[in-house]
Amino acid sequence: MQLTPRSKFLMLIGVFVVPVVAAYLAFFGWRPAGHTNYGDLLKVTPLQQTAGATHDDTPLDLASLQGKWLMVHVGPASCDAGCERQLYLMRQVRITQGKAQSRIERLWVVTDGDEAAPALLREHPGLHMWRPADPAFVGQFPAEGDRAGHIYLVDPLGNLMLRFPTDPDPKRMMKDLKLLLKASQIG
Repeated sequence: MQLTPRSKFLMLIGVFVVPVVAAYLAFFGWRPAGHTNYGDLLKVTPLQQTAGATHDDTPLDLASLQGKWLMVHVGPASCDAGCERQLYLMRQVRITQGKAQSRIERLWVVTDGDEAAPALLREHPGLHMWRPADPAFVGQFPAEGDRAGHIYLVDPLGNLMLRFPTDPDPKRMMKDLKLLLKASQIG
């Protein structure tokens, strides 16, 4: 196929004009969608009164978990269906992080003096069930409604920084956590 002088001229103009038009559209018109977090970013605050004990009364200060990301559920030891779902989601979202799952710990902050069902604890190996020494500790977790409806995220420096909505979407939680782990140089 032989190109006519006119088609050669139009192709030559196209080579110079198309990039200019594309740049104009990119600058003034089309904007790519930015990333938004699924979880609600909270005012970053260091957790206070971190002394407490595990479910078997072994002393545990949360400062010993610094250096790891913490997924936190706050609620009573009598775990209802919503609590069980949250614990399950925390476990599964952690597992989906692959090699990075070793950078994440799971914490259940128990808000009462009751005992959890042993079968429930067996279902969640590696879960830290913890009671704060100071009941005021629980007040550090802001909630829309019931605290037990949220999963919280604490960064490796011990700062509360993110709250997932009630009845969270595990795929979107996984994506948020993956991005945080990728961007983080600590933990």
